[in-house]
Amino acid sequence: MAFSSNGFSMFVLVCLVVISSLSVASCAGNFYQDFDITWGGNRAKIFKAGQLLSLSLDTVSGSGFQSKKEYLFGRIDMQLKLVAGNSAGTVTAYYLSSQGPTHDEIDFEFLGNLSGDPYILHTNVFTQGKGNREQQFYLWFDPTRNFHTYSIIWKPQHIIFLVDNTPIRVFKNAESIGVPFPKSQPMKIYSSLWNADDWATRGGLVKTDWSKAPFTAYYRNFNVTASTSTSAFSDSTWQTNELDAPGRRRLRWVQKYFMIYNYCSDLKRFPGGLPPECKRSRFL
Repeated sequence: MAFSSNGFSMFVLVCLVVISSLSVASCAGNFYQDFDITWGGNRAKIFKAGQLLSLSLDTVSGSGFQSKKEYLFGRIDMQLKLVAGNSAGTVTAYYLSSQGPTHDEIDFEFLGNLSGDPYILHTNVFTQGKGNREQQFYLWFDPTRNFHTYSIIWKPQHIIFLVDNTPIRVFKNAESIGVPFPKSQPMKIYSSLWNADDWATRGGLVKTDWSKAPFTAYYRNFNVTASTSTSAFSDSTWQTNELDAPGRRRLRWVQKYFMIYNYCSDLKRFPGGLPPECKRSRFL
């Protein structure tokens, strides 16, 4: 779905539900209908007839929301405009997660920084309660000036993280070599804005400047194409197991010039040997 860039202007709510053996739903969302404010009180606000949501953090509390529905496989798109100015110490998290000690999770986390310094985009994948699969990136634009689209494609074959439809990371299903893959636990969509100045900015060296509070991030144009059944992915569009050639080139470009941390290169962290998925060059 292509998104308009006309600021906060209204767009027509369109929801197409395909009632067939594929059971795939594609829906342009409304925050009133699709999400619940879960904490933070009036620091979380929905306005513009449900087309815009904001989260804020002040000295008392942060805030957060979650989806009413849970999903098993699909594509999730959300446009975010991150906290502007000196955002050091703040974290804006946007992720999919199930519940419980053996939960699965697919993470975007945006680590704030001092004015003029770049945000760090932190990604991670949890399976059966275990993460430790971090990759971090700088962005090739200022994510505080305009809205940008952050997407997760979650299929039985792989997970793809995208920024403005540019793939930045692929986590492939490597169950054949003993690596668990999230494929059986439906997940809800969550987001929160919170203070993490004990670790988020340069390992906690830079603290939150509360004189700049409240810190606010904005959300719009939520879109989901998702299913609650693996049978929905028998369609050839969903069965595609690889990025096309332009997508692979964009992925290599991002990982060459903007990746700043990759767990698969951290030999000190894994003295007993890198995780098995890291040993195959096709697992990016």
